[in-house]
Amino acid sequence: MNKVYPDAPSALAGVVQDGQTIAVGGFGLCGIPEALILALRDSGVKGLTAISNNAGVDGFGLGQLLETRQIKKMIASYVGENKEFARQYLAGELELEFTPQGTLAEKLRAGGAGIPAFFTRTGVGTIVAEGKEIREFDGEQYVMERSLVADVALVKAWKADKAGNLVFRKTARNFNPNVAASGKVTIVEVEELVEVGEIDPDAVHTPGIFVHRIVHNPNPEKRIEQRTVRAA
Repeated sequence: MNKVYPDAPSALAGVVQDGQTIAVGGFGLCGIPEALILALRDSGVKGLTAISNNAGVDGFGLGQLLETRQIKKMIASYVGENKEFARQYLAGELELEFTPQGTLAEKLRAGGAGIPAFFTRTGVGTIVAEGKEIREFDGEQYVMERSLVADVALVKAWKADKAGNLVFRKTARNFNPNVAASGKVTIVEVEELVEVGEIDPDAVHTPGIFVHRIVHNPNPEKRIEQRTVRAA
């Protein structure tokens, strides 16, 4: 099975469709699949539900898909760096399922592991728990959270072999492994692509069984979200 595609548009071709749920790795602008997000924007698909920690920033990352109104709903834990995200939500133009950050990570991980739901103390007694089952364990109350499985997962890794075994680099690892596992179809953008056997098995973060398509993007922009410098 050849998993390597020549570019991001071809990797998305025949996979992405209107109305799908798309999970996207990254934290802010760290570890986002830049080329795949751009290709998703250019594909013109619409009515998407996007699962991601946040929606990038205005004009970059998933913020590009908000500008083109291709996202109808966000499942996210943070909106602070994207004014258009906040504007659309406050204006009633965008659905938002606000999810505590750790709960979001576990919903993706559990979905990838085939676990349909789990109980957590996070959110008990708040609006997060409204309409959800509450159960007591060992004298404490827990809220039931449904896991997340995406139609398509878009992931950024540092290195992959041609079988799809992935290695993430430092903090760019963030949500990417959980997103990779959560997708029915997982498409990965990588900076380095090597032959099978060139990655030490002990160094693999995500096994190739989770990966369906790979795109080599050796020179991503890696834009810095906030640059702070010390006064001279």
